[in-house]
Amino acid sequence: MTNDDQPRRGRRSAQESEPAASSQPAPTVARHGRLRRSRPAIVALKAVGIVAAVALVSTVSVAGIAAWSVVHEAQPSVPFTAIGPSGKAQHKTEQITAYSGEVNMLVVASDTRTGQGAGFDDAANQAASSGVGNNDTNLLIHINEDHTSMAVISLPRDLEVPLPACKNDSGGTTPASSLGMLNTSLGRGGVKMGLQCVATTVASLTGVQIDYAAMVKFDGVVKMTTAVGGVTVCLATPLVDPNTDPPLNIPTAGPHVFKGKEAGAFLRTREGVGFGGDTARISNQQVFMSALMRKIVNGGVLSNPVQLYNLSSTALKSVQKSSSLTAPTLVKIGVAVKSIGLDNIVFFQYPSVDDPADANRLIPDPAGVTALKAALVSNQAITLAPGSLGQSAQLATPSASSSATSAPAAPATPKSSSASKAPAPRKTAAVLPGTATGQSAAQETCTAKKAY
Repeated sequence: MTNDDQPRRGRRSAQESEPAASSQPAPTVARHGRLRRSRPAIVALKAVGIVAAVALVSTVSVAGIAAWSVVHEAQPSVPFTAIGPSGKAQHKTEQITAYSGEVNMLVVASDTRTGQGAGFDDAANQAASSGVGNNDTNLLIHINEDHTSMAVISLPRDLEVPLPACKNDSGGTTPASSLGMLNTSLGRGGVKMGLQCVATTVASLTGVQIDYAAMVKFDGVVKMTTAVGGVTVCLATPLVDPNTDPPLNIPTAGPHVFKGKEAGAFLRTREGVGFGGDTARISNQQVFMSALMRKIVNGGVLSNPVQLYNLSSTALKSVQKSSSLTAPTLVKIGVAVKSIGLDNIVFFQYPSVDDPADANRLIPDPAGVTALKAALVSNQAITLAPGSLGQSAQLATPSASSSATSAPAAPATPKSSSASKAPAPRKTAAVLPGTATGQSAAQETCTAKKAY
């Protein structure tokens, strides 16, 4: 691994051991992880978890909607009594119902090359990172208790935090550490217990109980973007990065369809977006995630049986699930979240600021973390402060043609008297401070390269 991919070694002085308090990000631009360029193969796994997480969430919704549609749109049933040996109990079929209560699902991707197939099985790649690796992508997916909002929280690999004790593969316990990089949590647990160890750390940082977890595989991202027919992303500036694999060279701004290997390169780029670095890449991925969600919800994916099946099967084949994340549970979660609107789906980075002791590291923002924990624990919907777009994103300019041809939809006719009743009052949405950067799935944004 190069220096920018390697967690910092050694102990810090007592003065450096505690995170500095801050409520606002420093005005300077930190380019996390830009000390040296990584080989394309070495950085190939960094961003995959983001898209796989969205595909997994989408698959949850897809699975629920598909199952619900099959049951409710089939021909009426006819009376039937099970026939068999006398005295044998009739099998009962579990009803497809919505998941009850809040959902907290962790999705992790590591930088390991072990088991990633052709292109990553050579000696150089295996020497760079093999075995369990580091958890370089960490997302907590939170669906609130009344299933009216969803938050996808990205916890940066460079975040320096207290690491709680956790069980490891040897049957013992890895002791707690007062300070360490988040992406070392996986290795503290090992191949079998690493995911549990990451969950323990993320739970301590967010204040929620994590019931489900998944580890994503690298090859899934290419297949997932192909399964939905590509994702159209707005480019505010030309996109050039010779260090991705394949190299990116899109000379003009405007909409561009990413799929297959080019989509993988787009999600891995750091030098081509924002000010460069890992936080720029996270912001770029948020632009992509929002576009992907809009494609799935508005682009006909849910009404296309072929795309529906391909996305579902591809996503599920590309993750290693926790034992708690069973197929019936996925369907139940899907039924619960199928009606969440794009305005109520938000992607954002864990509230954090630059480490004053090291510009290539991040530390939690105490005020932002307090606000986030309070919102998650109380199951409030989450919104971001005005002007909180990530450094690679900028709002897209609405198309004159699309606005001219889009007429407001006619109000739906109530299907029952209950439909006309006033909706139950909702909790006021929690607004996070500007140290939590991101966007909602409804916001149409463009990715941009910015000058230093």
